[in-house]
Amino acid sequence: MIKVKRVYDPVEPDDGRRFLVERLWPRGIKKEALRMDGWLREVAPSDRLRRWFGHDPRKWEEFRRRYFAELEAHPEAWQPLLEAARLGNITLLFSARDPSYNNAVALREFLEGKLKEPNDPSLQASGL
Repeated sequence: MIKVKRVYDPVEPDDGRRFLVERLWPRGIKKEALRMDGWLREVAPSDRLRRWFGHDPRKWEEFRRRYFAELEAHPEAWQPLLEAARLGNITLLFSARDPSYNNAVALREFLEGKLKEPNDPSLQASGL
């Protein structure tokens, strides 16, 4: 299971491995205070895309489209998350105020789509 939660929310036993998926460090949190297994800056949207979106729900669909294109161009950034999700629960940590329209929510959707794809390259090539 892939969960998303704010960095300010308490740690829960079923969080599994926890990854910060922001390009910038969250305000008001000391690095030693955030319980996480990794900070994956490169999986976050580009600065340009992040600024354009500005957490505006009206731009959500276009943000997702552009962000997914960025992710497809850099599989090395999200591959560790996919591998961790195949092994157990993971939690994507974000700092945005809006729990519905943020990059972690979009990233979860992207990764869940990848989990549904066959992971055997020979099956993908044959169309199975």
